[in-house]
Amino acid sequence: MILLQSLDDFPESLRGSAVSIGNFDGVHLGHARLVERLRAMAKKVGGPAVVFTFDPPPVRILRPEAAPEPLIWLERKLEILEELGADAVLVYPTDKTFLELEARVFFNRIVRDRMGARAMTEGPNFFFGHNRSGDVDGLRRFCAESNLPFEVPEPVEIGGRIVSSSRVRSLIAEGRLGEARKMLGRPYRIRGVVVRGAGRGAQLGYPTANVDQIDTLMPGEGIYAARALANDIWYPAAVNLGPNPTFDDGGLKIEVYLIGFQGTLYDQPIEVDFLARLREIKRFASVDSLVDQMARDVAKTLEIVS
Repeated sequence: MILLQSLDDFPESLRGSAVSIGNFDGVHLGHARLVERLRAMAKKVGGPAVVFTFDPPPVRILRPEAAPEPLIWLERKLEILEELGADAVLVYPTDKTFLELEARVFFNRIVRDRMGARAMTEGPNFFFGHNRSGDVDGLRRFCAESNLPFEVPEPVEIGGRIVSSSRVRSLIAEGRLGEARKMLGRPYRIRGVVVRGAGRGAQLGYPTANVDQIDTLMPGEGIYAARALANDIWYPAAVNLGPNPTFDDGGLKIEVYLIGFQGTLYDQPIEVDFLARLREIKRFASVDSLVDQMARDVAKTLEIVS
């Protein structure tokens, strides 16, 4: 897959493409269908399938106070778009000058002239141009005037609800990771760096990796079955996300017990796939009761991961 980070000197080999533009936050099943149709249209017009996305998302510049936490980091987004079959991804470095382009100017200058697009496909809630003045109907009209095939695929529905980034975000924030997984088509993943904690897990027989510097949305509090990537190896993992009320510790932490791992991971990167929420966090009457529950959590995790 070709990665571009500028429209300057747009490669001739990518002109005549089918193009889809958007944030693709989370790259969920709705996005997967969009890329599938993008590939079909690219084949029809005899060009590559090009995804045009943004870094940062426009809302972080226009309304930073309202910008939601992202569902995915850029490198992971690119990895999944490549798996879905995109031939090229343009990651545009968003700025105010770009966002001030009127919708028709954006279409004429960027889509038609710079990229030389021959077809487009977009989701039903697509907006573009200054003050989001352009919508799907406007884009359909622009494409028709330029003889570009245009398609809006049917949205993906699960449980009677349309799959969307906002819906996925709500499920993750509520700790409903199983439902979010269905909409994403894969487990929800975070990344971070292992930092030193209180060492309490090791004292209890379950040494944990304390994760910090997380740059995506955190799931809701709870105990989770997961798997964790450390030193290029995936391990089953039981995760405590939240406080430790048994020890009167109210700080929000993410502690990951990598089952079968031996050694230390301080200052090392780690990635965590959340598979299922096991239970809520609660205060135990004794440390022994907590340890007994931790053993059950680990056993349940192994059942789920295997």
